[in-house]
Amino acid sequence: MRKRAALALLTAVTGLAGLAVPGAYADETVGDIQISGVAVNGGKNIVVDTADKTVTVSVTATDPSGIWDADFYLWQGPDGTDPYYSADGYILPNENTTPADCVASSSTTSTCSKTFTFEPDWWLTNADAGTWKVGVQVSANDDSWAERWTYTTTRLQRHSKLTANAGPEPIAKGKTLTVTGKLTRANWDTLDYRGYANQPVKLQFRKAGSTTYTTIKTVNASSTGNLTTTAPASEDGYWRWNFAGTSTTPPVNAAGDFVDVQ
Repeated sequence: MRKRAALALLTAVTGLAGLAVPGAYADETVGDIQISGVAVNGGKNIVVDTADKTVTVSVTATDPSGIWDADFYLWQGPDGTDPYYSADGYILPNENTTPADCVASSSTTSTCSKTFTFEPDWWLTNADAGTWKVGVQVSANDDSWAERWTYTTTRLQRHSKLTANAGPEPIAKGKTLTVTGKLTRANWDTLDYRGYANQPVKLQFRKAGSTTYTTIKTVNASSTGNLTTTAPASEDGYWRWNFAGTSTTPPVNAAGDFVDVQ
């Protein structure tokens, strides 16, 4: 088990961030407290390169007595799994203080936030990429509280890069153009970028003066992430590669490479 996950699980068993919420129960509500929304990284996927990445998780909740505290945990495991004791992976926020950073929008409603830092140079591994469940606990000033094991999910992804080079330049109209490139993504095990093998990548063209790219063909990246294909040169314009992304890797476009057709 990863260092961070081991620490998180130990902390969870003894009580998350000081909240007096029993770990043996799921999706419970005591009192009138209501959770109206949880946001992870502003609603965007968490994309990490080879450096540390910190994101914010927040919850908005309401109780007649006002909101006092909130806490969060990210975890992996099948439905029905107890995240406290049998999760496959478990991550706690950076802040272990009580109460959390809560901003009141009224006497009854607050939005509380904490941060999570993903550290490739310490605990993050390639195997961690994918979908994580987001658990949340909220407590009110009158000791009402609520817990949701899986209020929402978030996707943790390995940052991707894509290059494109078209030539020769300039080229005579009707001649064959060669377009190369490479699809790579962050490797959290080695702290560098490695080719993303056998992925379908689209070759696209945008004629000079236009703002729209058109897909010409789809090419599979090699075992090292390399891309190469040919196309007829018909008019001036930009050539690029387009990768649609996967569950573990975000979509990416190469910068368009201009070719002068004479």
